[in-house]
Amino acid sequence: MGAASVRPIVVMKFGGTSVATVEGRASLRTRVRQAHDSGRRPVVVVSAMGRRGAPYATDTLLDLVAGCDDPHGRDLIASVGEVVSSVVVAHDLTCDGMAARAFTGGDAGIVTDGVPEAATITEIFPGALLSAIAEGVVPVVAGFQGIGPDGRLTTLGRGGSDTTACALGVALDAAEVEIYTDVDGVMTADPRTCAGVGVLERLGADELFQMARHGSRIVHTPAAELALASGLDMRVRNTFSAADGTLVVADIAGYRPASVATAVSHVDGIVRFEVPLPATGGGASTDAQARVYAAMADAGVSLDMFTPFGAALAFSVTEADGPRAKVVLRGLDLDFTSRSDLTKITLVGAGMHGVPGVMARLAEALSEAGVGILQTADSHSTISVLVRGERCANAVAALHDAFRLGD
Repeated sequence: MGAASVRPIVVMKFGGTSVATVEGRASLRTRVRQAHDSGRRPVVVVSAMGRRGAPYATDTLLDLVAGCDDPHGRDLIASVGEVVSSVVVAHDLTCDGMAARAFTGGDAGIVTDGVPEAATITEIFPGALLSAIAEGVVPVVAGFQGIGPDGRLTTLGRGGSDTTACALGVALDAAEVEIYTDVDGVMTADPRTCAGVGVLERLGADELFQMARHGSRIVHTPAAELALASGLDMRVRNTFSAADGTLVVADIAGYRPASVATAVSHVDGIVRFEVPLPATGGGASTDAQARVYAAMADAGVSLDMFTPFGAALAFSVTEADGPRAKVVLRGLDLDFTSRSDLTKITLVGAGMHGVPGVMARLAEALSEAGVGILQTADSHSTISVLVRGERCANAVAALHDAFRLGD
Protein backbone atom coordinates (compact mmCIF):
# COMPACT_ATOMS: atom_id res chain seq x y z
CA MET A 1 0.00 0.00 0.00
CA GLY A 2 3.04 2.27 -0.05
CA ALA A 3 2.68 5.66 1.60
CA ALA A 4 -0.91 4.89 2.61
CA SER A 5 0.29 2.16 5.00
CA VAL A 6 2.44 4.52 7.09
CA ARG A 7 -0.61 5.78 8.92
CA PRO A 8 -3.42 3.31 9.70
CA ILE A 9 -6.68 3.64 7.79
CA VAL A 10 -9.96 3.93 9.68
CA VAL A 11 -13.27 3.56 7.86
CA MET A 12 -15.91 5.80 9.43
CA LYS A 13 -19.55 5.18 8.49
CA PHE A 14 -22.16 7.84 9.33
CA GLY A 15 -25.87 7.04 9.30
CA GLY A 16 -28.76 9.12 8.08
CA THR A 17 -29.31 11.06 11.31
CA SER A 18 -25.62 12.03 11.31
CA VAL A 19 -25.72 13.63 7.86
CA ALA A 20 -29.29 14.99 7.82
CA THR A 21 -28.70 18.28 9.67
CA VAL A 22 -26.14 21.05 9.87
CA GLU A 23 -25.49 20.08 13.50
CA GLY A 24 -25.02 16.43 12.61
CA ARG A 25 -22.57 17.22 9.83
CA ALA A 26 -20.65 19.51 12.19
CA SER A 27 -20.27 16.58 14.59
CA LEU A 28 -19.22 14.40 11.66
CA ARG A 29 -16.50 16.87 10.72
CA THR A 30 -15.27 16.91 14.30
CA ARG A 31 -15.03 13.12 14.32
CA VAL A 32 -13.13 13.02 11.02
CA ARG A 33 -10.81 15.80 12.16
CA GLN A 34 -10.06 13.93 15.40
CA ALA A 35 -9.24 10.77 13.47
CA HIS A 36 -6.98 12.68 11.10
CA ASP A 37 -5.19 14.59 13.86
CA SER A 38 -4.63 11.39 15.86
CA GLY A 39 -2.48 10.02 13.03
CA ARG A 40 -5.03 7.94 11.16
CA ARG A 41 -6.24 8.20 7.57
CA PRO A 42 -10.05 8.43 7.52
CA VAL A 43 -12.23 6.96 4.78
CA VAL A 44 -15.83 8.13 5.21
CA VAL A 45 -18.94 6.16 4.17
CA VAL A 46 -22.32 7.91 4.27
CA SER A 47 -25.98 6.97 4.23
CA ALA A 48 -28.82 9.01 2.75
CA MET A 49 -30.00 12.07 4.69
CA GLY A 50 -32.74 11.40 7.21
CA ARG A 51 -35.89 9.30 7.02
CA ARG A 52 -39.09 9.27 4.96
CA GLY A 53 -40.28 12.85 4.45
CA ALA A 54 -36.79 14.31 4.20
CA PRO A 55 -36.22 15.24 0.54
CA TYR A 56 -33.24 12.93 -0.09
CA ALA A 57 -34.17 10.04 2.22
CA THR A 58 -34.29 6.67 0.48
CA ASP A 59 -37.99 6.10 1.25
CA THR A 60 -38.88 9.57 0.00
CA LEU A 61 -37.12 8.90 -3.29
CA LEU A 62 -38.74 5.48 -3.68
CA ASP A 63 -42.16 7.02 -2.96
CA LEU A 64 -41.70 9.06 -6.14
CA VAL A 65 -41.90 5.83 -8.16
CA ALA A 66 -44.42 3.92 -6.02
CA GLY A 67 -45.66 0.96 -8.03
CA CYS A 68 -42.63 0.95 -10.33
CA ASP A 69 -41.93 -2.63 -11.42
CA ASP A 70 -38.48 -1.91 -12.87
CA PRO A 71 -35.90 -3.10 -10.30
CA HIS A 72 -33.05 -1.28 -12.06
CA GLY A 73 -35.03 1.96 -11.98
CA ARG A 74 -35.71 1.47 -8.28
CA ASP A 75 -32.01 0.83 -7.66
CA LEU A 76 -31.06 3.98 -9.53
CA ILE A 77 -33.41 6.28 -7.64
CA ALA A 78 -32.69 4.62 -4.29
CA SER A 79 -28.97 5.24 -4.73
CA VAL A 80 -29.38 8.98 -5.18
CA GLY A 81 -29.64 9.81 -1.47
CA GLU A 82 -26.20 8.42 -0.66
CA VAL A 83 -24.65 10.21 -3.64
CA VAL A 84 -26.11 13.52 -2.44
CA SER A 85 -24.74 12.87 1.05
CA SER A 86 -21.26 12.05 -0.26
CA VAL A 87 -21.04 15.29 -2.25
CA VAL A 88 -22.38 17.43 0.61
CA VAL A 89 -20.08 15.85 3.23
CA ALA A 90 -17.03 16.07 0.95
CA HIS A 91 -17.82 19.75 0.38
CA ASP A 92 -18.23 20.37 4.13
CA LEU A 93 -14.93 18.68 4.94
CA THR A 94 -13.12 20.65 2.24
CA CYS A 95 -14.56 23.92 3.52
CA ASP A 96 -13.33 22.90 6.99
CA GLY A 97 -9.78 22.61 5.70
CA MET A 98 -9.59 18.87 4.98
CA ALA A 99 -9.20 17.93 1.34
CA ALA A 100 -12.04 15.51 0.52
CA ARG A 101 -13.53 13.91 -2.58
CA ALA A 102 -16.91 12.27 -3.20
CA PHE A 103 -17.05 8.73 -4.61
CA THR A 104 -20.02 6.69 -5.78
CA GLY A 105 -19.88 2.98 -4.99
CA GLY A 106 -18.71 2.37 -8.54
CA ASP A 107 -16.04 5.06 -8.26
CA ALA A 108 -14.78 3.29 -5.15
CA GLY A 109 -14.37 0.04 -7.08
CA ILE A 110 -17.23 -1.85 -5.42
CA VAL A 111 -18.46 -4.78 -7.53
CA THR A 112 -21.61 -6.76 -6.70
CA ASP A 113 -23.32 -9.92 -7.89
CA GLY A 114 -25.86 -7.77 -9.75
CA VAL A 115 -28.99 -8.83 -7.83
CA PRO A 116 -31.38 -5.83 -7.95
CA GLU A 117 -32.22 -4.20 -4.61
CA ALA A 118 -30.44 -6.90 -2.59
CA ALA A 119 -26.96 -7.18 -4.11
CA THR A 120 -23.97 -8.77 -2.41
CA ILE A 121 -20.50 -7.26 -2.68
CA THR A 122 -18.27 -9.76 -4.49
CA GLU A 123 -15.07 -7.77 -5.00
CA ILE A 124 -13.52 -4.36 -4.43
CA PHE A 125 -10.84 -2.72 -6.53
CA PRO A 126 -9.55 -0.05 -4.11
CA GLY A 127 -6.99 1.60 -6.37
CA ALA A 128 -8.84 4.91 -6.72
CA LEU A 129 -9.38 5.15 -2.97
CA LEU A 130 -5.76 4.31 -2.20
CA SER A 131 -4.58 6.95 -4.65
CA ALA A 132 -6.77 9.56 -2.98
CA ILE A 133 -5.54 8.53 0.48
CA ALA A 134 -1.92 8.75 -0.69
CA GLU A 135 -2.62 12.31 -1.89
CA GLY A 136 -3.89 13.25 1.58
CA VAL A 137 -7.52 13.34 0.40
CA VAL A 138 -10.38 12.03 2.55
CA PRO A 139 -12.56 9.79 0.35
CA VAL A 140 -16.29 10.15 1.06
CA VAL A 141 -18.02 7.07 -0.36
CA ALA A 142 -21.73 6.75 -1.08
CA GLY A 143 -22.81 3.65 0.82
CA PHE A 144 -25.44 1.05 -0.07
CA GLN A 145 -24.37 0.58 -3.70
CA GLY A 146 -22.01 -0.98 -6.21
CA ILE A 147 -21.75 -2.01 -9.85
CA GLY A 148 -22.96 -5.39 -11.07
CA PRO A 149 -21.21 -7.62 -13.63
CA ASP A 150 -23.16 -5.96 -16.44
CA GLY A 151 -22.01 -2.49 -15.38
CA ARG A 152 -25.40 -1.52 -13.96
CA LEU A 153 -25.78 0.07 -10.54
CA THR A 154 -27.22 -2.14 -7.81
CA THR A 155 -28.10 -1.46 -4.16
CA LEU A 156 -27.30 -3.67 -1.18
CA GLY A 157 -30.59 -3.69 0.71
CA ARG A 158 -31.62 -1.59 3.69
CA GLY A 159 -28.76 -0.88 6.06
CA GLY A 160 -26.30 -1.62 3.26
CA SER A 161 -24.03 1.32 4.07
CA ASP A 162 -22.79 -0.66 7.09
CA THR A 163 -21.81 -3.45 4.72
CA THR A 164 -20.08 -0.95 2.40
CA ALA A 165 -18.00 0.25 5.36
CA CYS A 166 -17.01 -3.23 6.50
CA ALA A 167 -16.18 -4.40 2.97
CA LEU A 168 -14.01 -1.32 2.44
CA GLY A 169 -12.36 -1.95 5.79
CA VAL A 170 -11.32 -5.40 4.60
CA ALA A 171 -10.24 -4.22 1.13
CA LEU A 172 -8.18 -1.34 2.55
CA ASP A 173 -6.69 -3.38 5.39
CA ALA A 174 -8.10 -0.82 7.81
CA ALA A 175 -7.16 -0.84 11.48
CA GLU A 176 -10.80 -0.44 12.47
CA VAL A 177 -14.29 0.30 11.17
CA GLU A 178 -16.33 2.81 13.16
CA ILE A 179 -20.11 2.83 12.76
CA TYR A 180 -21.59 6.17 13.85
CA THR A 181 -25.25 6.43 14.75
CA ASP A 182 -27.50 8.36 17.14
CA VAL A 183 -27.17 6.01 20.14
CA ASP A 184 -24.20 5.46 22.43
CA GLY A 185 -23.41 1.95 21.23
CA VAL A 186 -24.86 -1.55 21.08
CA MET A 187 -27.48 -1.92 23.79
CA THR A 188 -28.49 -4.90 25.88
CA ALA A 189 -32.02 -4.76 24.42
CA ASP A 190 -34.17 -2.48 22.30
CA PRO A 191 -34.85 0.59 24.51
CA ARG A 192 -38.20 1.05 22.79
CA THR A 193 -39.28 -2.31 24.21
CA CYS A 194 -37.38 -2.62 27.48
CA ALA A 195 -36.59 -0.13 30.24
CA GLY A 196 -33.22 -0.02 31.99
CA VAL A 197 -31.11 -1.16 29.06
CA GLY A 198 -27.38 -0.58 29.14
CA VAL A 199 -24.68 0.08 26.56
CA LEU A 200 -22.25 -2.79 26.06
CA GLU A 201 -18.60 -1.74 26.38
CA ARG A 202 -17.49 -4.73 24.30
CA LEU A 203 -18.88 -7.85 22.72
CA GLY A 204 -17.68 -10.55 20.37
CA ALA A 205 -18.16 -10.37 16.63
CA ASP A 206 -20.23 -13.56 16.76
CA GLU A 207 -22.50 -12.01 19.39
CA LEU A 208 -23.00 -8.92 17.19
CA PHE A 209 -23.82 -11.17 14.23
CA GLN A 210 -26.32 -13.18 16.29
CA MET A 211 -27.95 -9.99 17.59
CA ALA A 212 -28.27 -8.62 14.07
CA ARG A 213 -29.73 -11.78 12.55
CA HIS A 214 -32.18 -12.09 15.43
CA GLY A 215 -33.59 -8.58 15.17
CA SER A 216 -31.20 -5.95 16.52
CA ARG A 217 -31.12 -3.03 14.10
CA ILE A 218 -27.93 -1.36 15.20
CA VAL A 219 -25.79 -2.96 12.44
CA HIS A 220 -26.82 -4.44 9.07
CA THR A 221 -26.68 -8.26 9.29
CA PRO A 222 -24.30 -8.76 6.31
CA ALA A 223 -21.96 -6.17 7.87
CA ALA A 224 -21.93 -8.08 11.15
CA GLU A 225 -21.32 -11.32 9.24
CA LEU A 226 -18.45 -9.72 7.35
CA ALA A 227 -16.87 -8.43 10.55
CA LEU A 228 -17.09 -11.94 11.98
CA ALA A 229 -15.63 -13.63 8.91
CA SER A 230 -12.85 -11.12 8.28
CA GLY A 231 -11.48 -10.63 11.77
CA LEU A 232 -12.08 -6.88 11.42
CA ASP A 233 -12.41 -4.85 14.62
CA MET A 234 -15.46 -2.59 14.72
CA ARG A 235 -16.64 0.14 17.08
CA VAL A 236 -20.21 1.43 17.28
CA ARG A 237 -20.35 5.05 18.47
CA ASN A 238 -22.64 8.05 18.80
CA THR A 239 -21.93 10.91 16.38
CA PHE A 240 -23.30 13.37 18.92
CA SER A 241 -21.57 12.09 22.07
CA ALA A 242 -18.03 11.67 23.34
CA ALA A 243 -18.91 8.21 24.68
CA ASP A 244 -16.46 5.45 23.75
CA GLY A 245 -19.25 3.30 22.33
CA THR A 246 -19.09 -0.46 21.91
CA LEU A 247 -15.96 -2.29 20.79
CA VAL A 248 -16.78 -5.36 18.70
CA VAL A 249 -13.91 -7.79 19.27
CA ALA A 250 -12.96 -9.74 16.16
CA ASP A 251 -10.48 -12.05 17.91
CA ILE A 252 -12.89 -14.69 19.16
CA ALA A 253 -10.09 -16.69 20.82
CA GLY A 254 -9.07 -13.66 22.85
CA TYR A 255 -12.60 -12.59 23.79
CA ARG A 256 -13.88 -13.53 27.23
CA PRO A 257 -17.54 -12.62 27.85
CA ALA A 258 -18.31 -11.17 31.25
CA SER A 259 -21.38 -13.38 31.82
CA VAL A 260 -23.42 -16.15 30.20
CA ALA A 261 -25.72 -13.69 28.42
CA THR A 262 -24.97 -10.45 26.63
CA ALA A 263 -28.23 -9.14 25.17
CA VAL A 264 -31.82 -9.85 24.17
CA SER A 265 -33.00 -9.34 20.59
CA HIS A 266 -36.44 -9.82 19.09
CA VAL A 267 -38.18 -10.07 15.74
CA ASP A 268 -41.88 -9.26 15.37
CA GLY A 269 -44.25 -10.48 12.69
CA ILE A 270 -43.58 -14.21 12.77
CA VAL A 271 -45.96 -16.90 11.48
CA ARG A 272 -45.76 -20.47 12.82
CA PHE A 273 -46.91 -23.48 10.81
CA GLU A 274 -47.71 -27.01 11.96
CA VAL A 275 -47.84 -29.60 9.18
CA PRO A 276 -48.94 -33.22 9.81
CA LEU A 277 -46.76 -35.58 7.79
CA PRO A 278 -46.79 -39.31 7.08
CA ALA A 279 -45.20 -41.17 9.99
CA THR A 280 -42.28 -43.57 9.76
CA GLY A 281 -40.51 -45.08 12.73
CA GLY A 282 -42.64 -43.13 15.17
CA GLY A 283 -41.84 -39.69 13.71
CA ALA A 284 -42.52 -37.49 10.73
CA SER A 285 -41.35 -39.01 7.45
CA THR A 286 -37.86 -37.81 6.52
CA ASP A 287 -38.81 -37.95 2.84
CA ALA A 288 -41.88 -35.78 3.44
CA GLN A 289 -39.80 -33.29 5.42
CA ALA A 290 -37.26 -33.11 2.60
CA ARG A 291 -40.04 -32.40 0.08
CA VAL A 292 -41.30 -29.52 2.22
CA TYR A 293 -37.81 -28.06 2.65
CA ALA A 294 -37.03 -28.33 -1.06
CA ALA A 295 -40.33 -26.82 -2.17
CA MET A 296 -39.94 -23.91 0.26
CA ALA A 297 -36.41 -23.28 -0.98
CA ASP A 298 -37.58 -23.31 -4.62
CA ALA A 299 -40.24 -20.73 -3.71
CA GLY A 300 -37.68 -18.51 -1.97
CA VAL A 301 -39.23 -19.02 1.47
CA SER A 302 -36.73 -18.95 4.35
CA LEU A 303 -37.65 -21.32 7.19
CA ASP A 304 -36.73 -20.74 10.82
CA MET A 305 -37.12 -22.77 14.01
CA PHE A 306 -38.08 -25.89 12.07
CA THR A 307 -38.69 -28.83 14.40
CA PRO A 308 -40.13 -32.29 13.72
CA PHE A 309 -42.29 -33.49 16.62
CA GLY A 310 -44.21 -36.71 16.52
CA ALA A 311 -45.72 -37.17 13.07
CA ALA A 312 -45.64 -33.43 12.32
CA LEU A 313 -43.30 -30.62 11.36
CA ALA A 314 -43.34 -27.14 12.90
CA PHE A 315 -41.54 -24.15 11.41
CA SER A 316 -41.78 -20.38 11.34
CA VAL A 317 -41.49 -17.76 8.60
CA THR A 318 -41.80 -13.99 8.39
CA GLU A 319 -45.20 -12.46 7.75
CA ALA A 320 -43.99 -11.47 4.26
CA ASP A 321 -43.27 -15.14 3.46
CA GLY A 322 -46.46 -16.46 5.06
CA PRO A 323 -48.69 -16.34 1.94
CA ARG A 324 -46.05 -18.08 -0.22
CA ALA A 325 -45.56 -20.77 2.41
CA LYS A 326 -49.29 -21.52 2.33
CA VAL A 327 -49.23 -21.78 -1.47
CA VAL A 328 -46.32 -24.22 -1.27
CA LEU A 329 -48.03 -26.46 1.29
CA ARG A 330 -51.26 -26.50 -0.69
CA GLY A 331 -49.28 -27.36 -3.80
CA LEU A 332 -47.86 -30.37 -1.93
CA ASP A 333 -51.42 -31.34 -0.94
CA LEU A 334 -50.55 -31.06 2.75
CA ASP A 335 -52.87 -30.01 5.55
CA PHE A 336 -51.56 -27.38 7.94
CA THR A 337 -52.46 -24.92 10.65
CA SER A 338 -50.85 -21.52 11.06
CA ARG A 339 -50.62 -18.89 13.78
CA SER A 340 -49.58 -15.32 13.13
CA ASP A 341 -48.74 -12.22 15.21
CA LEU A 342 -45.91 -14.00 16.99
CA THR A 343 -42.51 -12.72 18.13
CA LYS A 344 -39.18 -14.51 18.31
CA ILE A 345 -37.17 -13.52 21.39
CA THR A 346 -33.47 -14.45 21.40
CA LEU A 347 -31.08 -14.49 24.33
CA VAL A 348 -27.56 -13.95 22.97
CA GLY A 349 -24.32 -14.74 24.77
CA ALA A 350 -21.02 -16.36 23.87
CA GLY A 351 -20.65 -17.35 27.52
CA MET A 352 -23.66 -19.69 27.58
CA HIS A 353 -22.02 -22.50 25.60
CA GLY A 354 -21.70 -25.60 27.78
CA VAL A 355 -23.10 -23.86 30.87
CA PRO A 356 -25.88 -25.87 32.55
CA GLY A 357 -29.06 -24.21 33.72
CA VAL A 358 -29.35 -21.37 31.20
CA MET A 359 -32.51 -22.76 29.60
CA ALA A 360 -34.01 -23.46 33.03
CA ARG A 361 -33.36 -19.88 34.11
CA LEU A 362 -34.89 -18.56 30.88
CA ALA A 363 -38.00 -20.73 31.18
CA GLU A 364 -38.48 -19.83 34.84
CA ALA A 365 -38.22 -16.09 34.08
CA LEU A 366 -40.82 -16.32 31.33
CA SER A 367 -43.13 -18.47 33.44
CA GLU A 368 -43.01 -15.96 36.29
CA ALA A 369 -43.84 -13.20 33.77
CA GLY A 370 -46.83 -15.17 32.50
CA VAL A 371 -45.31 -15.66 29.04
CA GLY A 372 -45.98 -18.97 27.31
CA ILE A 373 -43.34 -20.56 25.08
CA LEU A 374 -44.65 -21.91 21.78
CA GLN A 375 -41.34 -23.24 20.43
CA THR A 376 -37.61 -23.06 21.10
CA ALA A 377 -34.37 -23.26 19.14
CA ASP A 378 -30.76 -22.84 20.21
CA SER A 379 -27.16 -22.63 19.06
CA HIS A 380 -23.84 -22.42 20.91
CA SER A 381 -24.47 -18.71 21.62
CA THR A 382 -28.26 -18.23 21.39
CA ILE A 383 -31.54 -19.49 22.77
CA SER A 384 -34.64 -18.40 20.83
CA VAL A 385 -38.24 -18.72 22.00
CA LEU A 386 -41.43 -18.06 20.08
CA VAL A 387 -44.11 -16.15 22.03
CA ARG A 388 -47.35 -14.32 21.35
CA GLY A 389 -46.63 -10.87 19.94
CA GLU A 390 -48.58 -9.02 22.61
CA ARG A 391 -46.31 -10.57 25.25
CA CYS A 392 -43.09 -9.38 23.60
CA ALA A 393 -42.32 -6.50 25.99
CA ASN A 394 -43.00 -8.69 29.03
CA ALA A 395 -40.75 -11.45 27.69
CA VAL A 396 -37.85 -9.14 26.82
CA ALA A 397 -38.04 -7.38 30.19
CA ALA A 398 -38.22 -10.69 32.06
CA LEU A 399 -35.10 -12.07 30.38
CA HIS A 400 -33.27 -8.77 30.66
CA ASP A 401 -33.91 -8.77 34.41
CA ALA A 402 -33.30 -12.47 34.97
CA PHE A 403 -29.86 -12.35 33.37
CA ARG A 404 -29.02 -8.93 34.91
CA LEU A 405 -28.17 -7.44 31.52
CA GLY A 406 -28.58 -3.80 32.51
CA ASP A 407 -26.14 -3.99 35.45
